[in-house]
Amino acid sequence: MASSSVNIVEKTDEEILALAKPLWSDLVKSSNNGTYGEFVRNFSGAFALAMDQVAAGHQFANSELARNLSEDCDALGVIRRGEHVTVLYRQRSTKKPGEWLGRLVLGYEEGKVRIFGASIF
Repeated sequence: MASSSVNIVEKTDEEILALAKPLWSDLVKSSNNGTYGEFVRNFSGAFALAMDQVAAGHQFANSELARNLSEDCDALGVIRRGEHVTVLYRQRSTKKPGEWLGRLVLGYEEGKVRIFGASIF
């Protein structure tokens, strides 16, 4: 549980985006490579447990989008709620035309910024 002295929602959008960018970039790279261990490396403990390795492996193997994400994405904004922030991205694919909405939920766990949720719609 985050202490009251460390609450990510108190950071500026610029500070949050600076924290989120390398985490999102790592997710894109590990998703493209299908490397599960790298993909979950910055997840919170609870999110890592909830992310079923078999289902994730199936997604990596069978999702054209999940294996062909472009590093070309745009941060659209930050939403704050409780002790977490959600960063929204406009995400593109290297193989499929169009744009997707990427969602990255960040917060603190044991003093470190961790990923509490991530998805692409």
